[in-house]
Amino acid sequence: MKSLINILAKKKLRISVVESCTGGLLASNITSTSGASKVFNLGFVTYSNQAKIEILKVNKNIIRKYGAVSHECCSAMVNNLSKISKANINVSVTGIAGPKGATKLKPVGLVYIGIKKGNKIIVNKCLFKSKKRSSIQKATVSKALNLILRTVK
Repeated sequence: MKSLINILAKKKLRISVVESCTGGLLASNITSTSGASKVFNLGFVTYSNQAKIEILKVNKNIIRKYGAVSHECCSAMVNNLSKISKANINVSVTGIAGPKGATKLKPVGLVYIGIKKGNKIIVNKCLFKSKKRSSIQKATVSKALNLILRTVK
């Protein structure tokens, strides 16, 4: 984590996050490191669909058509976060940490991680094998941090 903070600080980059299934764990991981105040701008936990619509201005039709756990919603979350935060690096996380909430098409462990740097948005679809909620949340944060590191290097 220290290396991420150092790289962001060295490059004078600010980061913001919006989380759903990780419930603030990503922001907590970043801000638990000394020096984070130089690079961390803001973090939202938009757990409900209503919060995604009202705070992030995700179009309700996206959620209605594709669901909150979708490439489309994750992309809209990160894009709209960037408008609010004005950070250089924006990250969105949405998924199903379980043990409930899954469907045949969207199993427990399905997570989307979106990263926006400049005008470029990349959404990563992940399927974590664990069925334990805390394991899925930790794996999501680890994956997100690795993706952020690759984006800023």
